[in-house]
Amino acid sequence: MTIAMTPIGYVRTDATDPPRHWSLSDVEGTLDIDARYAEGLRDILPGQRIIVLFHFHKSPSFSDRLLVQTPPHMDRPFGVFSICSPRRPNPIGLSVVTATGVRGNRIDVRGIDMYDGTPILDIKPHIDGKEDCPSCTGGEETP
Repeated sequence: MTIAMTPIGYVRTDATDPPRHWSLSDVEGTLDIDARYAEGLRDILPGQRIIVLFHFHKSPSFSDRLLVQTPPHMDRPFGVFSICSPRRPNPIGLSVVTATGVRGNRIDVRGIDMYDGTPILDIKPHIDGKEDCPSCTGGEETP
């Protein structure tokens, strides 16, 4: 099976060396979303945390020899699915950022750990509980 995805937008940031993980970042930037998806950004509010799914477009190809890797900040090897390495069978990344504003088809954010030009695949709300999910009722999502 082949799965094809098309970016919905791109990350814009001046950071030339972003932190390795969003939980360590206070880097600011913009999620520049294709204008045809602008209406879908409605209801994203300043201060809200959002999940950004993205493509590790600068990562070298993956091979089975990379199933176990030693992260640069660790002293032993780990299985690829237990670490945040960008070298993965499917080069998909996930970051949680904080929206600081929405301007048309652009979301200003803080917490970027992605490079300028990183392709964005999807955006989802970060939900800690029901209070963070206005579209949820009784644990079910409404259309």
